[in-house]
Amino acid sequence: MSAAATPHLDLTAPEVVRKISQRSLAIGAVFAVISVVLALIRPGEFYRAYLLGFMCWLGVALGSMAILMIRHLTGGGWGTVIRRILGAAMRTLPLLAALFIPVILGIRHLYIWAQPLSNIEDKRLREHLEQITQTYLTWNGFVIRAIFYFAVWNVLSFLLSKWSKETDRPGAPDNSGRFKAVSGPGLILYGFTISFAAIDWVMSLDPSWISTIFGLVILIGEVLSAMAFAVVVERILFNYKPMSEMLTPDFVHDHGKWMLAFTMVWAYFNFSQWLIIWAGNLPSEITFYLRRLNGGWMSIGLVLIFLGFVVPFATLLSRPFKRNIRKLVWLAVWLLVIRYIDLFWIIEPNFSKTLTVTIADIVVPIAIGGIWLWYFFRNLAELPLLPAYDPDAHEVLQPAHE
Repeated sequence: MSAAATPHLDLTAPEVVRKISQRSLAIGAVFAVISVVLALIRPGEFYRAYLLGFMCWLGVALGSMAILMIRHLTGGGWGTVIRRILGAAMRTLPLLAALFIPVILGIRHLYIWAQPLSNIEDKRLREHLEQITQTYLTWNGFVIRAIFYFAVWNVLSFLLSKWSKETDRPGAPDNSGRFKAVSGPGLILYGFTISFAAIDWVMSLDPSWISTIFGLVILIGEVLSAMAFAVVVERILFNYKPMSEMLTPDFVHDHGKWMLAFTMVWAYFNFSQWLIIWAGNLPSEITFYLRRLNGGWMSIGLVLIFLGFVVPFATLLSRPFKRNIRKLVWLAVWLLVIRYIDLFWIIEPNFSKTLTVTIADIVVPIAIGGIWLWYFFRNLAELPLLPAYDPDAHEVLQPAHE
Protein backbone atom coordinates (compact mmCIF):
# COMPACT_ATOMS: atom_id res chain seq x y z
CA MET A 1 0.00 0.00 0.00
CA SER A 2 1.37 3.44 -0.89
CA ALA A 3 0.68 6.92 0.33
CA ALA A 4 -1.13 7.61 -2.94
CA ALA A 5 -3.78 5.15 -1.76
CA THR A 6 -4.07 6.87 1.62
CA PRO A 7 -4.64 10.56 0.83
CA HIS A 8 -6.23 11.24 4.24
CA LEU A 9 -3.07 10.30 6.12
CA ASP A 10 -1.11 13.50 6.75
CA LEU A 11 2.56 12.59 7.27
CA THR A 12 3.83 16.05 8.11
CA ALA A 13 5.35 16.61 11.54
CA PRO A 14 2.89 18.11 14.07
CA GLU A 15 3.26 21.72 15.16
CA VAL A 16 4.63 20.63 18.53
CA VAL A 17 7.90 19.71 16.80
CA ARG A 18 8.54 23.33 15.83
CA LYS A 19 7.57 24.54 19.30
CA ILE A 20 10.01 22.15 20.95
CA SER A 21 12.67 23.27 18.50
CA GLN A 22 12.19 26.93 19.44
CA ARG A 23 12.12 26.21 23.17
CA SER A 24 15.25 24.06 22.90
CA LEU A 25 17.07 26.90 21.19
CA ALA A 26 16.01 29.34 23.90
CA ILE A 27 17.21 27.00 26.66
CA GLY A 28 20.43 26.27 24.78
CA ALA A 29 21.12 29.98 24.31
CA VAL A 30 20.61 30.80 28.00
CA PHE A 31 22.84 27.96 29.17
CA ALA A 32 25.38 28.80 26.46
CA VAL A 33 25.77 32.29 27.91
CA ILE A 34 26.38 30.79 31.35
CA SER A 35 28.84 28.36 29.78
CA VAL A 36 30.81 31.18 28.19
CA VAL A 37 31.11 32.85 31.61
CA LEU A 38 32.34 29.56 33.07
CA ALA A 39 34.84 29.22 30.23
CA LEU A 40 36.30 32.60 31.17
CA ILE A 41 36.51 32.10 34.92
CA ARG A 42 36.98 28.30 35.16
CA PRO A 43 38.39 27.13 31.83
CA GLY A 44 39.59 23.77 33.14
CA GLU A 45 36.15 22.79 34.44
CA PHE A 46 34.48 24.17 31.33
CA TYR A 47 36.49 22.16 28.80
CA ARG A 48 36.10 18.92 30.76
CA ALA A 49 32.34 19.45 30.90
CA TYR A 50 32.30 20.43 27.24
CA LEU A 51 33.98 17.17 26.20
CA LEU A 52 31.46 15.28 28.34
CA GLY A 53 28.47 17.03 26.77
CA PHE A 54 29.87 16.76 23.28
CA MET A 55 30.40 13.00 23.57
CA CYS A 56 26.86 12.56 24.93
CA TRP A 57 25.15 14.24 21.98
CA LEU A 58 27.59 12.95 19.39
CA GLY A 59 26.66 9.47 20.59
CA VAL A 60 22.98 10.04 19.82
CA ALA A 61 23.77 11.25 16.28
CA LEU A 62 26.26 8.51 15.40
CA GLY A 63 24.21 5.81 17.10
CA SER A 64 21.18 6.90 15.07
CA MET A 65 23.21 6.62 11.86
CA ALA A 66 24.35 3.13 12.85
CA ILE A 67 20.82 1.93 13.65
CA LEU A 68 19.58 3.44 10.39
CA MET A 69 22.20 1.49 8.43
CA ILE A 70 21.27 -1.68 10.33
CA ARG A 71 17.66 -1.11 9.34
CA HIS A 72 18.59 -0.67 5.67
CA LEU A 73 20.43 -3.98 5.77
CA THR A 74 17.77 -5.94 7.64
CA GLY A 75 14.48 -4.23 6.73
CA GLY A 76 11.41 -4.26 8.94
CA GLY A 77 8.66 -1.89 9.96
CA TRP A 78 10.31 -1.32 13.35
CA GLY A 79 12.95 0.77 11.58
CA THR A 80 10.66 2.38 9.04
CA VAL A 81 8.45 3.99 11.69
CA ILE A 82 11.45 5.71 13.34
CA ARG A 83 13.48 6.14 10.16
CA ARG A 84 12.92 9.87 9.93
CA ILE A 85 13.69 10.32 13.64
CA LEU A 86 17.00 8.53 13.15
CA GLY A 87 17.67 10.49 9.98
CA ALA A 88 17.00 13.84 11.66
CA ALA A 89 19.45 12.94 14.43
CA MET A 90 22.03 11.78 11.89
CA ARG A 91 21.77 15.05 9.96
CA THR A 92 23.00 16.98 13.02
CA LEU A 93 26.55 15.81 12.24
CA PRO A 94 27.49 19.06 10.43
CA LEU A 95 26.51 20.97 13.58
CA LEU A 96 28.52 18.57 15.74
CA ALA A 97 31.52 19.06 13.48
CA ALA A 98 31.32 22.79 14.23
CA LEU A 99 30.77 22.10 17.94
CA PHE A 100 34.02 20.13 18.00
CA ILE A 101 36.03 23.35 17.54
CA PRO A 102 36.02 24.20 21.29
CA VAL A 103 37.56 20.76 21.97
CA ILE A 104 40.44 21.70 19.68
CA LEU A 105 40.75 25.12 21.31
CA GLY A 106 40.86 23.53 24.75
CA ILE A 107 43.31 20.80 23.86
CA ARG A 108 45.93 22.01 26.37
CA HIS A 109 43.32 22.10 29.13
CA LEU A 110 42.16 18.56 28.40
CA TYR A 111 45.12 16.45 27.33
CA ILE A 112 48.33 16.05 29.28
CA TRP A 113 50.18 15.05 26.12
CA ALA A 114 49.45 18.50 24.65
CA GLN A 115 51.07 20.27 27.60
CA PRO A 116 54.79 20.97 28.10
CA LEU A 117 56.36 17.63 29.04
CA SER A 118 58.74 19.39 31.41
CA ASN A 119 55.80 19.94 33.77
CA ILE A 120 55.27 16.19 34.24
CA GLU A 121 56.93 14.88 37.39
CA ASP A 122 56.41 11.16 36.69
CA LYS A 123 59.59 10.17 34.84
CA ARG A 124 58.11 6.99 33.32
CA LEU A 125 55.06 8.84 32.01
CA ARG A 126 57.23 11.65 30.65
CA GLU A 127 59.42 9.18 28.75
CA HIS A 128 56.32 7.45 27.38
CA LEU A 129 54.86 10.75 26.22
CA GLU A 130 58.14 11.78 24.60
CA GLN A 131 57.80 8.77 22.34
CA ILE A 132 54.09 8.88 21.57
CA THR A 133 53.91 12.65 21.03
CA GLN A 134 56.44 12.33 18.23
CA THR A 135 54.37 9.78 16.34
CA TYR A 136 50.63 9.62 17.08
CA LEU A 137 49.50 12.13 19.71
CA THR A 138 50.45 15.35 17.96
CA TRP A 139 48.34 18.49 17.57
CA ASN A 140 48.34 18.23 13.77
CA GLY A 141 47.53 14.53 13.86
CA PHE A 142 44.70 15.11 16.34
CA VAL A 143 43.08 17.74 14.11
CA ILE A 144 43.65 15.92 10.81
CA ARG A 145 42.18 12.69 12.14
CA ALA A 146 39.16 14.57 13.53
CA ILE A 147 38.58 16.12 10.10
CA PHE A 148 38.76 12.65 8.57
CA TYR A 149 36.29 11.18 11.07
CA PHE A 150 33.73 13.93 10.51
CA ALA A 151 34.24 13.76 6.75
CA VAL A 152 33.43 10.03 6.72
CA TRP A 153 30.41 10.45 8.97
CA ASN A 154 29.03 13.40 7.02
CA VAL A 155 29.49 11.68 3.65
CA LEU A 156 27.55 8.67 4.93
CA SER A 157 24.87 10.97 6.34
CA PHE A 158 24.65 12.93 3.08
CA LEU A 159 24.19 9.83 0.92
CA LEU A 160 21.63 8.20 3.20
CA SER A 161 19.69 11.47 3.53
CA LYS A 162 19.80 12.27 -0.19
CA TRP A 163 18.40 8.91 -1.23
CA SER A 164 15.80 9.01 1.53
CA LYS A 165 14.50 12.40 0.37
CA GLU A 166 14.06 10.98 -3.14
CA THR A 167 11.34 8.69 -1.78
CA ASP A 168 9.08 11.63 -0.90
CA ARG A 169 7.46 11.96 -4.32
CA PRO A 170 5.18 9.85 -6.50
CA GLY A 171 7.03 7.41 -8.70
CA ALA A 172 10.01 7.47 -6.35
CA PRO A 173 12.83 5.09 -7.25
CA ASP A 174 13.51 2.01 -5.18
CA ASN A 175 16.77 2.95 -3.47
CA SER A 176 16.97 -0.21 -1.37
CA GLY A 177 20.00 -1.43 -3.32
CA ARG A 178 21.79 1.88 -2.81
CA PHE A 179 21.05 1.89 0.90
CA LYS A 180 22.43 -1.63 1.31
CA ALA A 181 25.49 -0.88 -0.81
CA VAL A 182 26.40 2.03 1.48
CA SER A 183 25.20 0.64 4.80
CA GLY A 184 27.38 -2.49 4.80
CA PRO A 185 30.71 -0.70 4.32
CA GLY A 186 29.31 2.25 6.28
CA LEU A 187 28.89 0.19 9.44
CA ILE A 188 32.48 -1.03 9.12
CA LEU A 189 33.71 2.53 8.62
CA TYR A 190 31.66 3.68 11.58
CA GLY A 191 33.18 0.98 13.76
CA PHE A 192 36.74 1.89 12.80
CA THR A 193 36.33 5.66 12.95
CA ILE A 194 34.51 5.78 16.29
CA SER A 195 37.10 3.42 17.77
CA PHE A 196 39.96 5.71 16.79
CA ALA A 197 37.95 8.80 17.75
CA ALA A 198 37.37 7.28 21.19
CA ILE A 199 41.13 6.74 21.52
CA ASP A 200 41.93 10.29 20.42
CA TRP A 201 39.25 12.17 22.33
CA VAL A 202 38.67 10.09 25.48
CA MET A 203 41.25 7.39 26.10
CA SER A 204 44.16 9.77 25.48
CA LEU A 205 43.01 11.79 28.50
CA ASP A 206 45.13 9.22 30.33
CA PRO A 207 47.85 8.26 27.80
CA SER A 208 49.36 5.80 30.27
CA TRP A 209 46.26 3.59 29.96
CA ILE A 210 45.57 1.09 27.17
CA SER A 211 42.42 -0.89 26.35
CA THR A 212 41.83 -2.73 23.08
CA ILE A 213 38.09 -2.95 23.65
CA PHE A 214 37.49 0.67 24.66
CA GLY A 215 36.25 1.69 21.19
CA LEU A 216 33.52 -0.97 21.35
CA VAL A 217 32.48 0.26 24.80
CA ILE A 218 31.90 3.75 23.36
CA LEU A 219 30.23 2.35 20.21
CA ILE A 220 27.63 0.25 22.02
CA GLY A 221 26.89 3.15 24.36
CA GLU A 222 26.12 5.30 21.34
CA VAL A 223 23.63 2.91 19.73
CA LEU A 224 21.95 2.38 23.12
CA SER A 225 21.55 6.12 23.64
CA ALA A 226 20.26 6.52 20.06
CA MET A 227 17.55 3.89 20.46
CA ALA A 228 16.53 5.32 23.83
CA PHE A 229 16.34 8.79 22.27
CA ALA A 230 14.21 7.48 19.39
CA VAL A 231 11.76 5.99 21.90
CA VAL A 232 11.52 9.33 23.73
CA VAL A 233 10.79 11.22 20.49
CA GLU A 234 8.25 8.69 19.23
CA ARG A 235 6.48 8.96 22.58
CA ILE A 236 6.22 12.75 22.14
CA LEU A 237 4.86 12.26 18.62
CA PHE A 238 2.49 9.49 19.73
CA ASN A 239 0.10 12.14 21.05
CA TYR A 240 -0.40 13.42 17.51
CA LYS A 241 -1.14 12.12 14.07
CA PRO A 242 0.36 10.47 12.08
CA MET A 243 2.51 8.73 14.71
CA SER A 244 -0.56 7.82 16.77
CA GLU A 245 -1.74 5.75 13.79
CA MET A 246 1.63 4.39 12.65
CA LEU A 247 3.17 3.31 15.95
CA THR A 248 1.73 -0.09 16.84
CA PRO A 249 2.52 -2.14 19.98
CA ASP A 250 4.50 -4.54 17.80
CA PHE A 251 6.86 -1.78 16.69
CA VAL A 252 7.21 -0.50 20.26
CA HIS A 253 7.97 -4.06 21.33
CA ASP A 254 10.74 -4.26 18.73
CA HIS A 255 12.27 -1.03 19.98
CA GLY A 256 12.20 -2.37 23.53
CA LYS A 257 13.94 -5.54 22.37
CA TRP A 258 16.67 -3.48 20.72
CA MET A 259 17.13 -1.55 23.97
CA LEU A 260 17.41 -4.85 25.84
CA ALA A 261 19.96 -6.21 23.36
CA PHE A 262 22.09 -3.06 23.45
CA THR A 263 21.94 -2.96 27.26
CA MET A 264 23.19 -6.55 27.43
CA VAL A 265 26.01 -5.93 24.96
CA TRP A 266 26.99 -2.73 26.77
CA ALA A 267 27.30 -4.69 30.02
CA TYR A 268 29.17 -7.49 28.24
CA PHE A 269 31.78 -5.14 26.71
CA ASN A 270 32.33 -3.33 30.00
CA PHE A 271 32.68 -6.60 31.90
CA SER A 272 35.03 -7.96 29.23
CA GLN A 273 37.24 -4.88 29.53
CA TRP A 274 37.38 -5.27 33.32
CA LEU A 275 38.05 -9.01 33.11
CA ILE A 276 40.86 -8.64 30.57
CA ILE A 277 42.55 -5.90 32.60
CA TRP A 278 42.09 -7.79 35.89
CA ALA A 279 43.54 -10.99 34.41
CA GLY A 280 46.47 -9.18 32.79
CA ASN A 281 47.26 -7.10 35.89
CA LEU A 282 49.61 -4.86 33.89
CA PRO A 283 50.67 -1.40 35.16
CA SER A 284 49.77 0.17 31.80
CA GLU A 285 46.17 -1.08 32.07
CA ILE A 286 45.14 -1.02 35.72
CA THR A 287 45.37 2.76 36.19
CA PHE A 288 41.85 3.17 34.75
CA TYR A 289 40.22 1.11 37.50
CA LEU A 290 42.58 2.20 40.27
CA ARG A 291 41.31 5.75 39.80
CA ARG A 292 37.68 4.66 39.69
CA LEU A 293 37.73 2.36 42.72
CA ASN A 294 38.85 5.08 45.13
CA GLY A 295 37.93 8.61 46.15
CA GLY A 296 34.17 8.01 45.98
CA TRP A 297 34.21 7.06 42.30
CA MET A 298 33.24 3.46 43.14
CA SER A 299 29.74 4.67 44.04
CA ILE A 300 29.28 5.81 40.44
CA GLY A 301 30.46 2.41 39.25
CA LEU A 302 27.88 0.69 41.46
CA VAL A 303 25.15 2.95 40.08
CA LEU A 304 26.14 1.91 36.57
CA ILE A 305 26.07 -1.78 37.47
CA PHE A 306 22.74 -1.87 39.28
CA LEU A 307 20.78 1.02 37.80
CA GLY A 308 22.48 0.95 34.39
CA PHE A 309 22.24 -2.79 33.80
CA VAL A 310 20.46 -4.89 36.44
CA VAL A 311 17.29 -2.77 36.68
CA PRO A 312 16.90 -2.05 32.93
CA PHE A 313 17.68 -5.68 32.09
CA ALA A 314 15.09 -7.04 34.52
CA THR A 315 12.49 -4.48 33.44
CA LEU A 316 12.96 -5.09 29.72
CA LEU A 317 12.38 -8.82 30.18
CA SER A 318 8.69 -7.99 30.60
CA ARG A 319 6.82 -8.32 27.32
CA PRO A 320 3.85 -6.11 28.34
CA PHE A 321 6.25 -3.39 29.47
CA LYS A 322 8.09 -3.39 26.13
CA ARG A 323 4.79 -3.06 24.24
CA ASN A 324 3.58 -0.02 26.18
CA ILE A 325 5.14 3.20 24.86
CA ARG A 326 3.86 5.16 27.88
CA LYS A 327 5.91 2.94 30.20
CA LEU A 328 8.88 2.27 27.94
CA VAL A 329 9.60 5.97 27.53
CA TRP A 330 10.48 6.36 31.22
CA LEU A 331 13.11 3.66 30.99
CA ALA A 332 14.41 5.27 27.79
CA VAL A 333 14.82 8.59 29.60
CA TRP A 334 16.64 6.83 32.43
CA LEU A 335 18.99 5.08 30.00
CA LEU A 336 19.88 8.47 28.51
CA VAL A 337 20.71 9.69 32.02
CA ILE A 338 22.80 6.55 32.55
CA ARG A 339 24.73 7.29 29.36
CA TYR A 340 25.61 10.71 30.79
CA ILE A 341 26.67 9.14 34.10
CA ASP A 342 28.70 6.51 32.26
CA LEU A 343 30.63 9.10 30.24
CA PHE A 344 31.05 11.21 33.38
CA TRP A 345 32.61 8.16 35.09
CA ILE A 346 34.91 7.60 32.10
CA ILE A 347 36.04 11.22 31.63
CA GLU A 348 36.04 13.07 34.96
CA PRO A 349 38.30 10.80 37.11
CA ASN A 350 41.16 11.72 34.78
CA PHE A 351 41.07 15.19 36.33
CA SER A 352 40.09 14.57 39.95
CA LYS A 353 41.09 11.82 42.40
CA THR A 354 37.92 12.36 44.42
CA LEU A 355 34.33 12.36 43.21
CA THR A 356 33.56 15.93 42.18
CA VAL A 357 30.59 17.37 40.32
CA THR A 358 30.91 20.97 39.16
CA ILE A 359 28.24 23.36 37.92
CA ALA A 360 29.86 23.15 34.49
CA ASP A 361 29.16 19.41 34.38
CA ILE A 362 25.45 20.26 34.41
CA VAL A 363 25.28 23.59 32.57
CA VAL A 364 27.52 22.88 29.58
CA PRO A 365 25.91 19.58 28.47
CA ILE A 366 22.49 21.26 28.69
CA ALA A 367 23.77 24.14 26.55
CA ILE A 368 25.06 21.75 23.90
CA GLY A 369 21.90 19.67 24.18
CA GLY A 370 19.61 22.66 23.73
CA ILE A 371 21.38 23.71 20.54
CA TRP A 372 21.52 20.11 19.30
CA LEU A 373 17.81 19.50 19.98
CA TRP A 374 16.90 22.73 18.18
CA TYR A 375 18.71 21.50 15.10
CA PHE A 376 17.32 17.96 15.46
CA PHE A 377 13.66 19.04 15.66
CA ARG A 378 14.28 21.50 12.85
CA ASN A 379 15.48 18.59 10.71
CA LEU A 380 12.53 16.46 11.80
CA ALA A 381 10.04 19.11 10.72
CA GLU A 382 11.54 19.46 7.24
CA LEU A 383 10.46 16.05 5.93
CA PRO A 384 7.38 13.83 6.22
CA LEU A 385 7.52 11.49 9.20
CA LEU A 386 7.55 8.57 6.78
CA PRO A 387 9.11 8.11 3.32
CA ALA A 388 5.61 7.34 2.06
CA TYR A 389 6.51 6.33 -1.49
CA ASP A 390 9.30 4.01 -0.42
CA PRO A 391 8.48 0.35 -1.22
CA ASP A 392 8.82 -0.55 2.47
CA ALA A 393 6.39 2.13 3.64
CA HIS A 394 3.43 -0.27 3.45
CA GLU A 395 4.75 -2.05 6.55
CA VAL A 396 3.90 1.04 8.56
CA LEU A 397 0.93 2.40 6.59
CA GLN A 398 -0.97 -0.89 6.60
CA PRO A 399 -1.65 -1.07 10.35
CA ALA A 400 -3.31 2.35 10.21
CA HIS A 401 -6.18 0.78 8.21
CA GLU A 402 -6.57 -2.50 10.02
